[in-house]
Amino acid sequence: MTLTLTVDGPRWRAHLESVAAAQPGIVPVAKGNGYGFTLGRLARKAQWLAERGHDVRTLAVGTYDELPEVAQRWHGELLVLAPWRPWVPVPAAPLGRRLVHTVSRLGDLRELLQRDPAARVVLERMTSMRRHGMAARELWEAGELLRKHPGARVEGLALHLPLGQGTHLREVTRLVNDFVAAEIPTRGAPQVWVSHLTDAELATLRSQYGDFTLRPRIGTGLWLGDRGALRVSATVLDVHPVERGDAFGYRGRTAPKAGHVLVVSGGTAHGIGLEAPTGEQSIKARAATLARGGLDAVGFVRSPYAIDGKQRLFAEPPHMQASMLFLPHGARVPEVGEEVDVRVRYTATAFDRVVVTA
Repeated sequence: MTLTLTVDGPRWRAHLESVAAAQPGIVPVAKGNGYGFTLGRLARKAQWLAERGHDVRTLAVGTYDELPEVAQRWHGELLVLAPWRPWVPVPAAPLGRRLVHTVSRLGDLRELLQRDPAARVVLERMTSMRRHGMAARELWEAGELLRKHPGARVEGLALHLPLGQGTHLREVTRLVNDFVAAEIPTRGAPQVWVSHLTDAELATLRSQYGDFTLRPRIGTGLWLGDRGALRVSATVLDVHPVERGDAFGYRGRTAPKAGHVLVVSGGTAHGIGLEAPTGEQSIKARAATLARGGLDAVGFVRSPYAIDGKQRLFAEPPHMQASMLFLPHGARVPEVGEEVDVRVRYTATAFDRVVVTA
């Protein structure tokens, strides 16, 4: 029995087309676990968008190790979001000619051009996120270096912006102006490869920089933007009635009261019960964290499994491929083989099956 992601195919495809139509030059992002869909499926769907006539020319992956899975399913350009480093081999042709490297350090640019004088690159500028990127002065030096390597192909400027920080227009304007001032030699119209901008911000930038081509990199908003098209379900594998004091599970915990222990598909191998920090700083979010900690102290932890619309408690920590839930007396007891809903973080979940309806 499996943990299954079921996709309403017509609704999902309609959403993908609506996003692609609204964002000319869109760069779909396929990285990590493929947002739950797998990298190969996302590469095929990006190819489908291109064949449907949408302006999809480049597919972005997270790392160089992800290239083989997508390169045969997607026939256009490939952008690697992780900055190139000297220990990364430079892929040979024909993949090498499709590949666009992200370069975030001046020393790496020198090394890459020595290995491949015709490399295609985007230059990443440091943003307020402060993860990767060159300073303004380094862009000036990069411009001088690139003018000595006329065979190199600069595809433009890359910006990775933080989430939930209000408008980014002022920051983006300043960084684009730095790129212009550095006189970076580009092939054709300069491009700005950018993430985490709203539709309104992109529209404003297009009006301000008519000579530039904006290339919005979109992952979550594209693949997961219509959650109503997605359903995650697990299977009830076993049901056991328990009385207060009955022992169960690996750790010999005892039932706090009469009810049922349910065994359902999905465990730590799928990402169930493994939660990354959310980064929320609101009072409500902190209170929820404290509440979960209190439940954990007495052995009650809310699970992502929902039965009849109500999230149920883990009876004990999830096992590798299954989980045990406690269902109190009086609640409807599902049958073995019945499917129950599961709320998951798609980017951290490995599904046994992905079913896309026709």
